[in-house]
Amino acid sequence: METLVKSRVNLLINNQEVLTQNYFEVRDPGKLNEVIGEVALGTSEDVNNAVKAAHSAFLSWKNVSVQERVRLVLSAAKVLEDSMSELKHLLVKEHGGVLWEAETDFYLGNGVLNYYASVAESYMKSEQIEDKTSWISIEKVPKGVVGAIVPWNMPIILTMMKLAPALVTGNTIVIKPSPTAPIALSILLKNMARVLPDGVINVIHGDAEVGSALTQHPLVKKIAFTGGTETGKAVATNAANSFKSVTLELGGNDPAIILDDVKVENIIPKLLKGVYTRSGQICFAVKRIYVQENMLDKFYNTFCEFVDEYKVGHGLDQEASFGPLNNKKQYEFVNNLIEKEKQSGATIRKLGKKLDPDGWKDGYYILPHVVKDVTQSSSIVSCEQFGPVIPIIPYKTVDGVIKMANDSEYGLGSSVWSSDVDNALKVARQVEAGSTFINTHSFDSLSLGMPFGGVKNSGIGRELGDELTLSAYVNYHSIRYLK
Repeated sequence: METLVKSRVNLLINNQEVLTQNYFEVRDPGKLNEVIGEVALGTSEDVNNAVKAAHSAFLSWKNVSVQERVRLVLSAAKVLEDSMSELKHLLVKEHGGVLWEAETDFYLGNGVLNYYASVAESYMKSEQIEDKTSWISIEKVPKGVVGAIVPWNMPIILTMMKLAPALVTGNTIVIKPSPTAPIALSILLKNMARVLPDGVINVIHGDAEVGSALTQHPLVKKIAFTGGTETGKAVATNAANSFKSVTLELGGNDPAIILDDVKVENIIPKLLKGVYTRSGQICFAVKRIYVQENMLDKFYNTFCEFVDEYKVGHGLDQEASFGPLNNKKQYEFVNNLIEKEKQSGATIRKLGKKLDPDGWKDGYYILPHVVKDVTQSSSIVSCEQFGPVIPIIPYKTVDGVIKMANDSEYGLGSSVWSSDVDNALKVARQVEAGSTFINTHSFDSLSLGMPFGGVKNSGIGRELGDELTLSAYVNYHSIRYLK
């Protein structure tokens, strides 16, 4: 197998690149014979050094004025903006998305930095209360070192959703990127760190040992994690040993409820953006679609007609609607899930077109699949597929579909589709989820000022928005003077 190493990424500690004894390869998931780069494999000792550097930097960074911190974060945002043209192709080749998805990742990441820079000064103001007996000041102070663990699917924005609120409130950060998409992010963070004081941003790489060392380190005062629910449980357990605060954005099994008054041809193009963007590898992607039983056949047939227009290939192929899955584990999981449903008697349609069919054996490619004739208890309905396969399930009544939508251990996102917005809102308020979108369910549905996160097994805390998110990165200090 040909190997072509294009870049080597080291650890970043105290604004210095740190070499390690061992490096691991990152391969293009659409061209597995191509090595994109080699990445330093850190150890628990490296984690300790990174956290100590971050803590040392925190002792001065916390005393920098909010205005100056905002100025520096905006400088880092400019670095991100300027880095996109250099790094977006690299990001495609390591995480498997198409080019517009990588560009969106950078655009959204830049938006997050600018958003928190715009709200930080107002949020960080202390509140004074005075009456005849006393004077009280309620002040917000940074927690200390933040440990951030981010996944591979949208690594830029998911890192900035942690880094931005941490830095503007006066914390420092140690970031652990995903081993399957660490290179573009790490280069970006190294560039951003140059415009900030030494030690404010630190980057480590590694496996579960490194993650465990970070989440258990006594000098880390907060953990911000995006990833799978099972890993999130381990993160929460480790953090509990030293009473760290946690923000956990975990898995989702988002339902889309299609009410019977919709115009099918009008909603499907919007709905598809929520199903197959990033090959379905988005935490709040549509994972199950509920359709009123009298319109099931029409909806299913029309849906399949649209899906059959998809073209699947390498992310840098301009014709590709979406690219390969990111890694072997997910590729095998989704294929096994499809095979299991075939054996159960479900109706499964494999649709779309292969771009460069001869190259498919060298990548984690899966064509879009649409599944019918499944029950609420089917694996394809109850799990988080995280791939380009979607079940369509019939329902009889609105009360019944609300019950089915809520019949899940997850509660991240959801959507309701109707020509009657008031009716959709009535249904939306009964869905158990952190977010419910009306007549939309994709990146377009998000707003930087809207809190994002889950209920049930989809997580703890919120990202995006201002007060709810920023409050997770500060301690409240009440000072009272009794006259």
